[in-house]
Amino acid sequence: MSDPENPKSEEATPAVPQGHRRHHARHVRLIVVVVAVLLTAAAVVALAFRPKAGEASPQLPALRSAKVVKGPLEQTLMLTGQTASRDYVDIKAPIMRGFESGRELILLYLVPSGTRVKQRERLAVIDGQATQDHVDDIGDTISSAEADIRKRKSEHEIDRENLRQGLLLAKAELDKARLELAASETRTAIDKELLRLSVEEAEAKYKQSQADVQHKETGHKAEIRILEITRERHVRHRDRHRNDLTKYTFYSPMPDGLAVVQSVWRGGEWSTIQQGDQLQPGQLFIKVVNPASMIVLSNANQSESSHVRIGQEARIRLDGFPGLTFRGNVFSLGAIATGGWRTQYYIRNIPVKVAIEGSDPKLIPDLSASVEIILSREENVLQIPSAAVFKENGQSVVYVNKPGRPERRVVELGAASSTHVAVKSGLADGEHVLLEAPRQQPDKSGAT
Repeated sequence: MSDPENPKSEEATPAVPQGHRRHHARHVRLIVVVVAVLLTAAAVVALAFRPKAGEASPQLPALRSAKVVKGPLEQTLMLTGQTASRDYVDIKAPIMRGFESGRELILLYLVPSGTRVKQRERLAVIDGQATQDHVDDIGDTISSAEADIRKRKSEHEIDRENLRQGLLLAKAELDKARLELAASETRTAIDKELLRLSVEEAEAKYKQSQADVQHKETGHKAEIRILEITRERHVRHRDRHRNDLTKYTFYSPMPDGLAVVQSVWRGGEWSTIQQGDQLQPGQLFIKVVNPASMIVLSNANQSESSHVRIGQEARIRLDGFPGLTFRGNVFSLGAIATGGWRTQYYIRNIPVKVAIEGSDPKLIPDLSASVEIILSREENVLQIPSAAVFKENGQSVVYVNKPGRPERRVVELGAASSTHVAVKSGLADGEHVLLEAPRQQPDKSGAT
């Protein structure tokens, strides 16, 4: 409806379509929402990165550092090896003298490995019952041989008596023939000749009887000797097994020792010899060691062995007991370098033996150990970790930890250990050096 006083009012305000007005309103609301979200995100970021009251400005990540200190510096050589005893006795299965018996060496008793044993204390016993039974059988054979000797001697005595009787008879016949010949003066020549032939025949028989007695005596002696030799053979056979029986029981030869039972390859793995196992003649199956004279058997590379001397101090650590440390000294150096096996054949090593001072129940043979031989020692030396030294343009450089930026310095180094190095100049006691190269460019104003 138009205004009568203003006839142009309808023309001055043209009508807007209803759909267009709704689209324009949605567009405006979308813009407002986007702006609000952006402002909120900016506020959150600002709050997150705003330093708190009393808090310093953000710093670069801290680098690891170490303090420059004064103290003793040792130059050492690290070796690995195995513990053993300097004073020990090998106990081996006996090599039987009565080998023809073919008896098996079965362990009837064996002291547990690691047992402390005194002198003459029993260590092991081999089953000797079969051997003892064999000895008893041989004893019966010896008794039979002695009975044969006695029987033959009795028979020989009868034979000798018969021979003596035959010899006496021959002697009587000879004497008779001689008497008849002596009384043949009244006889004819033919009778005399017959008597003379009778004497010769009697003499021949007598001499034959004497010879028979001698031959029989010799034969009897030979026969008795054969029987005696047979008996002696059986006696020696028995004594060999008796000697074996004395070796079937083993005793400790040391006043105070440690029994260490050896290992054998069994079932695809190494295992300790046990009661009931069968031993081979001459097989090492137990050791008795003196726990007060333990050593470490190790090898030094041929190039490093020139620094090792007899008498140098050492520190020994056991791999199985990390907290256990012993002092020691080098007491033996090999004279000839030995090669490795297979691919390491051309790597030559010198055997090094290190004596361990003191003892401990945990210190037993066949333990893996590490040896730190002290080659040299300097007191009151300014030193830093070796990781803090960097090589730049042929110079030894360290980075001193300073507020803001690390300071680069060139230092002069001295002797070095496996972890630290001595500093002759360039650093002062108490300063801190970085253990890794800084990421930012250091301040070179302090470089020397």
